[in-house]
Amino acid sequence: MTVLRVGLLQHDIVWEDREATLEHLAPMVASAAAKGAGLVLATELFAVGFSMATDAIAEPEGGPTSRWLSEQAARHGVWIGGSIPEVAPSADRPANCFVLAAPDGTQHRYAKVHGFTYGGEHEHFAPGSGELTVDVEGVRVTPFVCYDLRFADRWWQRAKGTDLYVCVASWPQQRRAHWQTLLRARAIENLAYVAGANRVGAGGGIDYAGDSCVMTPFGDVVADGERAGEAVLVADVDTDVVAATRARYPFLDDR
Repeated sequence: MTVLRVGLLQHDIVWEDREATLEHLAPMVASAAAKGAGLVLATELFAVGFSMATDAIAEPEGGPTSRWLSEQAARHGVWIGGSIPEVAPSADRPANCFVLAAPDGTQHRYAKVHGFTYGGEHEHFAPGSGELTVDVEGVRVTPFVCYDLRFADRWWQRAKGTDLYVCVASWPQQRRAHWQTLLRARAIENLAYVAGANRVGAGGGIDYAGDSCVMTPFGDVVADGERAGEAVLVADVDTDVVAATRARYPFLDDR
């Protein structure tokens, strides 16, 4: 049995102000670590907001925000992740890249595959090309970013090798029912835990939903931020629960 406590940072963002937002987030990371979290999740473009002003917000791979993640990971002895507008060395525009930093200084990256065309993201950010699964203290973790939540086939491809999916987001209040429904669907259909970390507050003229949560492989909610504003949520992920659920309900074998 492997049990990993996941901490979700349901937080506001100082629009396009990296330094101010990271200063605001540091005590929340410390709070999650104090609650025993081994994996801490911020949100999509967590330091600057879901802005299309890439000339102002983009940073090189290994830039200040990813360095901050590594500093927080080392300071608190946790894994920590969120998405960053990063420009890879060979790229001419940024990707919306989930960066996962380990306590030992290593980093793992997943670039958001599906640009949010409704909001013009595809015009400013380069799409990723594949998925990622990382062993986090014995728990197989597969990350996705916001709009990826609507594309079930991408999640299906990683199901048998995943105990916990994470989805970091800037999901608007207007479509909060979609966020809640799709997270539950991804958990139920893949028989895996799903952790969704979504921002609150407003930015760029949009109000954000919150509703961060952790769901079991059977779709039950074990942590829920609702729309109560900023919060640090924690919930335990147990690999034995994943294995037992899949043994009792071998639905993945019929896919």
